[in-house]
Amino acid sequence: MQISRIPRSSQSGPHPRLESTVRRHLKTLWRQPLRGFSQAAFDSLGDLESRDIVLDAGCGNGFSTALLARRFPGSLVIGVDRSAARLAGASELPDNAVLLRADLVDLWRLARAAGWRLHRHYLLYPNPWPKPGHLKRRWHAHPVWPDLLGLGGRLELRTNFEIYAREFAAALDLAGCQAHFRVLSLPEDQAVSPFEQKYLHSGHDLFEVCAQLH
Repeated sequence: MQISRIPRSSQSGPHPRLESTVRRHLKTLWRQPLRGFSQAAFDSLGDLESRDIVLDAGCGNGFSTALLARRFPGSLVIGVDRSAARLAGASELPDNAVLLRADLVDLWRLARAAGWRLHRHYLLYPNPWPKPGHLKRRWHAHPVWPDLLGLGGRLELRTNFEIYAREFAAALDLAGCQAHFRVLSLPEDQAVSPFEQKYLHSGHDLFEVCAQLH
């Protein structure tokens, strides 16, 4: 297995504009037009009002979606990724799992508008965007942050970029949500995704942030 590098950043800690950025987004309604392919994917799900939903946001090839579906057999596990190529590499899924090609910023807004209340919500190794100038591309500093939080449930982030995890926890605190930060310790054969397996194999520290959203 190829050795992976830890994201490099000139930041030594949370971004100095993190708090002002998050507070501004929490007070603002984001109105960017929705993408047609995201709307079509969302509409294909039909009425899920009575379903217990686990959302695997940024699922890649669906490995984590399948694992979560086996872990939560009574839930509908929805894996979402924008890349058709990554989704095309998915293996057979359990009956309680489905994969969608959609942009997450659209999916989160559509789900919130539809009144979804998630059981669990996973962000497993999102793009770290380590350059300071890319702050607003990190999910916790993106304009879609209030919609993500509005879906409720148990939110869990995993990353190998400590600054991302600490910023994520700070952004949750700014939104009035108690965040729990910890360093993960687990063997490679218990990895929840191919990225996690690769990072464990490379000897990276892995960080987890969890919060119960209301």
